[in-house]
Order: sequence, then structure tokens, then C-alpha cells
Amino acid sequence: MKKLAVLLISFLALSSCQENSSEDVLYTGSEIEYTLYQASDFDYTGLLTVRELMGGELELEIELQGEKGDDAYFFPAHLHFGAYDDVDAPMAHMLEPIDIRLLRSTTVLGRLSNQKDLSFEDFKSFDGHIKVHLADSGPEYQVIIVAGNVGSNDNSPVNFDRSKMTLCSPYF
Repeated sequence: MKKLAVLLISFLALSSCQENSSEDVLYTGSEIEYTLYQASDFDYTGLLTVRELMGGELELEIELQGEKGDDAYFFPAHLHFGAYDDVDAPMAHMLEPIDIRLLRSTTVLGRLSNQKDLSFEDFKSFDGHIKVHLADSGPEYQVIIVAGNVGSNDNSPVNFDRSKMTLCSPYF
């Protein structure tokens, strides 16, 4: 019985010394953040966090700040080629919609619409932007609630002018 108690205490002591959480094992530690700016009269701002997963894939997490809702409703989000104010900025990848109850979405980025895959280093030099829409169809689709340049494009607040926001096609 004494040996069992010693083994149990030893096991507990060793297991409590582990510093790696399961989250640490998922990521390489490479991470970059981009601000998402209010793009309409809807009072939302946000943050895009890009993390490199251990397998080399990229995880894009969008977290909005603003009013949450109690009912299920989702804001569509897209990664586009070009800057937010480019007239011709095709969609690069459809992202997971943002749940209004949590104001958050997470997407593991797959192959882009141009058939290319992005590494973490590629993303840092990617010519692109993020747009989050009010709705996935109808007139509300044309309302962009937040947007921001990513990659090589200037993401500074001085460079963002919501009056220069361009609309995007609902087609992928």
C-alpha cells in the first residue's frame, strides 16, 4: 500500500510539472495580428490572428468587438486578394462565418481560389484583405461591417478610409 501511495504521489508530482498545454502542441509559435476596422455604421471592430499550426497550415481567427446577440446569426467573412479599396479584389478563400453570440470564428486556411497554398511566411507577404459582411445575401450582403488589409498591405489606422471600401462579389 505504501508503494502504491508513493507511485501515486510521484505520478501527480510529475504530471503537474508539465508546462505544455494541448494548445502549445498545436502551434509553432509563429503568430501575427491584423486590425479589422469599422467599415459601416454598425459599431464593430476586430482582430485577425494568424497562427501557424504544427503541420504548416494556417489558422485564421477573427474576433470582433461590438454588440453580441442571443439568437443564432452569422456574419460571412472572406479573405480577398488585393487591398480593401481595390476595385477588382477577387475572393481568395471563404472563411468560417462569425457567430454573433460569440463574435468569433476560426478557419484552417485551405487552398486559395488561385490553387495556391500559403505558408506563414507567404501570408506575411500576401497581397490581401479581410471583409466581414452583415449578411450572406440580399442588400445586407453589400454592407461590410469590418475590413482590414493583411500581409504586405498597409494595415495602419491612418491608411484605412471606410469611404473607399469596395464591394465584393458573392461568388467564390
